[in-house]
Amino acid sequence: MDQKTVVTNDMKQLGFSEYECKAYLNLLEEFPLNGYALSKNSGIPRSRIYEVLKNLIAKQMVFEQEEGKNKLYYPVDPDIFIKKLKIRYEDLFSNISQFANRVYSEKKQDDRLVVIKGRQNIIGFLVLLIRGAEKRIAISIWDEEIRELTEELENAVQRGVALRGIYFGENIPFDTLVPHRRIKRYMAEKKERYISIIIDGSHTISGIVSREEESKVTWTQDEGFIEISEDYIAHDLLVNLYSASLDEAGYQAFEEFVDNVHSQYFHYSDEDLGIYRRLK
Repeated sequence: MDQKTVVTNDMKQLGFSEYECKAYLNLLEEFPLNGYALSKNSGIPRSRIYEVLKNLIAKQMVFEQEEGKNKLYYPVDPDIFIKKLKIRYEDLFSNISQFANRVYSEKKQDDRLVVIKGRQNIIGFLVLLIRGAEKRIAISIWDEEIRELTEELENAVQRGVALRGIYFGENIPFDTLVPHRRIKRYMAEKKERYISIIIDGSHTISGIVSREEESKVTWTQDEGFIEISEDYIAHDLLVNLYSASLDEAGYQAFEEFVDNVHSQYFHYSDEDLGIYRRLK
């Protein structure tokens, strides 16, 4: 595809007609021209050429000058035309943005829950949220998922975003993440990979990400859900940091205590408790 065709297609995406593109681009190559010559050079039918020129004059892309009995047409300098076009679209985007945000804010229900299905859809949405992060990302994530988010998280950290949270895996990619203890025990309880991510205290994503297309998370901006997610990650950090700070005897006593609490809460049988305790 030649460059002129590419530019014509680009102009058409901006709302210009095929004939308007042809007329303006041909005038750039040769000017001034009368309507007959421009029709001949561009392939625009003579029955349409003056209508097209009238439209281009109205859009300030072409100007007309009378010389005797002739009307000659000149293209507006491309730099001027492009600057006017940019200003026009900036104003349009600004007007749309102001109106849309005002209407959205008036109607917005921060307590709504949006379900996102499919692991790759979830990862793609997380990429967008992380790109928009400005201050802080709190995270509880497994190795399988962080691999696909590492680049975006690194970019966020480089622009000054604080990253904190829990990591389920062996090779921790960020020194601000804390490894979760006894992952086999955790998996014996949950049997799934869960994810929880909070962006700037205003977005939270949480759910199951280990089922490929059947994976499902909830996205919300509800303050209550965000608080619950924050408490969940903060509690996990506290428990894992505290257990890691203990000496061997203290750690064994701590894990014994945790086992008993889990047993009472989940009503383990003696056999199940024995299996659970052996998991590391």
